[in-house]
Amino acid sequence: MIELRNVSITAGQFSLQQISFKVNQGDYGVLMGQTGRGKTTILESICGLRNVESGEILIRDQNVTDWSPGDREIGYVPQDLALFPTFSVRAHLELALKIRRYSSKAIALRVSELSKTLGIGHLMKRSISGLSGGERQRVALGRALSFRPSVLLLDEPFSALDESTRSEMHVLLRAVTESTGVTTLHVTHSNEEAETLANHRFVLQDGGVSEAAGVA
Repeated sequence: MIELRNVSITAGQFSLQQISFKVNQGDYGVLMGQTGRGKTTILESICGLRNVESGEILIRDQNVTDWSPGDREIGYVPQDLALFPTFSVRAHLELALKIRRYSSKAIALRVSELSKTLGIGHLMKRSISGLSGGERQRVALGRALSFRPSVLLLDEPFSALDESTRSEMHVLLRAVTESTGVTTLHVTHSNEEAETLANHRFVLQDGGVSEAAGVA
């Protein structure tokens, strides 16, 4: 579950005041709105990468407003993916697990599971620099999901992909989120993505967030 209660944020030349919305446990929410209105700022605040001025951020009914990013147990895929060009695919999938001091056996099992689920087993020794856009997206998603977070945040992850690859990623993402039960909030400009993936569609406009009707 993700919930914002009367959250106010100031970032650069604009501010967001009294933002409130909720994505129920296991649901898939999409956040839409014009460029530069603060969608990424909201994701960063949920992650703990940006401080809020007031209000509360709750994850699984716990107030995490003052928690450090690492303690929030959130998987995050930023728009630029933030992949390390010198890392192998395997190293990306292992990273969060090593930080959390998983055993070598547990890491190997989880990486094997992820590579099969995401269809990247044949890429494990490859570096990021040699991968296609769709392959990079799969690696970024795998890294975000590696430690089994309760919440997944996605910031326009498919905007740079061609139509065919984007459709493939929609199918994969829907399957992964449904099988894991991870609560998801996904920023996008695409109505197609919202219709394909979302249980709830939220719209950011005029400094506030409202839920749009018509999403199952």
